[in-house]
Amino acid sequence: MFGFPAAKIFTPDQWLEQGDTVEVGSEILEVLHCPGHTPGHVVFYHRGSDLLVVGDVLFQGSIGRTDFPKGDFDTLAKSIRSKLWALADETKFIPGHGPMSTIGHEKANNPFVGGYG
Repeated sequence: MFGFPAAKIFTPDQWLEQGDTVEVGSEILEVLHCPGHTPGHVVFYHRGSDLLVVGDVLFQGSIGRTDFPKGDFDTLAKSIRSKLWALADETKFIPGHGPMSTIGHEKANNPFVGGYG
């Protein structure tokens, strides 16, 4: 549809799990398992810059969809509250769509999982 060649099917030789680390160049990212949007969704945390790459787990003022197969609102809310809210309020995050935000702002203002600031 977009002019890309067909993707080749492959089996990963490693699955990322909570507590794993991934090296990208000289940077180390910590893996946080945050299911709910999808069962195996992971978030990457760069401790040195206090920055999360969350994909479609959390957005400024919203959360990821849970109407996909095996998506689950309660699981997603628990992932956010137990894993992401445990980080400092100043922690910035890059969502899969839309503007960046901070953990503290979402704790206090997010209508889906906020009210915990």
